[in-house]
Amino acid sequence: MSIITKKSEQFLESYLNNFSPTGFETPGQKLWLEYIKPYIDTYKVDNYGTVYGIINPEAKYKVVIEAHADEISWFVRYISKEGYIKVIRNGGSDHIIAPSKRVNIHTGKGIVRGVFGWPAIHTRRGENSKLSPKLDNIFIDVGADSKEEVLEMGIHPGCVITYPDKFEVLNNRYYVGRALDNRIGGFCIAEVARLLHENKQKLPFGLYIVNAVQEEVGLNGAKMITQTIKPNVAIVTDVSHNTSTPLVSAEKHGDIQGGKGPDLTFGPAVHNNLLKLIRKSAHENEIPYQLSATSRVTGTDTDAFAYSNGGVPSALISLPLKYMHTTVEMAHKKDVEGVIKLIYHSLLNIENNHDFRYFV
Repeated sequence: MSIITKKSEQFLESYLNNFSPTGFETPGQKLWLEYIKPYIDTYKVDNYGTVYGIINPEAKYKVVIEAHADEISWFVRYISKEGYIKVIRNGGSDHIIAPSKRVNIHTGKGIVRGVFGWPAIHTRRGENSKLSPKLDNIFIDVGADSKEEVLEMGIHPGCVITYPDKFEVLNNRYYVGRALDNRIGGFCIAEVARLLHENKQKLPFGLYIVNAVQEEVGLNGAKMITQTIKPNVAIVTDVSHNTSTPLVSAEKHGDIQGGKGPDLTFGPAVHNNLLKLIRKSAHENEIPYQLSATSRVTGTDTDAFAYSNGGVPSALISLPLKYMHTTVEMAHKKDVEGVIKLIYHSLLNIENNHDFRYFV
């Protein structure tokens, strides 16, 4: 029986269909907060928009479970005299997928619709036969004839641009949409809060359910909030590459497949004793998982927590994802449930004042 309810899945759909670009996460954060409010004791929001719900706020020993809330997007950078718009990245947006995509340009007057245009195949001959999308040649067309008309629409340099692609379930097996990286992580930690509440689990420590901003541009939200909370332990969830797809090397990126469970990472930022507890929790509760390794850094908010406050025992539980940083990111429903269960049962195995140090 699935632990994800119909109501939960409805929230996931609305959360993923909403816009939450890096630096402009507020609409998504409001949706997320309203969903978790019944399952927490209190909440806080920091100066840059990271939201965290708290269970047992009076406890001195603090455990964080964390995801990041922001999605990749574009910024308007330049408007030509003919009314075409040039862009720069806001996070790791992929210029290769841009041509022929519809876009929403967020302005003070509301959303303006546009498209990433591209020359027809018939015109790409001769010296243009090898023309390919590059960051410096992609452009947006909003149907205007001049720069003045574009400006009158409310569009100006700095306006954020997102894709309007919607959530769906493919073959009753995969969640598909944009920004699963990593709002589906936010969904997972919200579901952990729900399960703790519904199962009347009393934790012996303070639990901080953190949905951080600005991960896509440098782990910034996590860097700020770890200094605010000063946690004793952090379990971070993000996405990793499902390497079973064409054109992705399992030898290079690890043999990780959709439907075979969460991806647990070994690496310098991952605390070995905390990882042992998580693996023990998986075995005790028959939760399948996969293993991977990372060199130097994880590239996730795990790094921000691990190397803060004199060192915070941290671990990373990743969700295998197809087609990362596209508008058709895909996550297997079994893996989503696996992430939720693994975080939940790992929390139940952490004792008050749990000492993860190497030498005690």
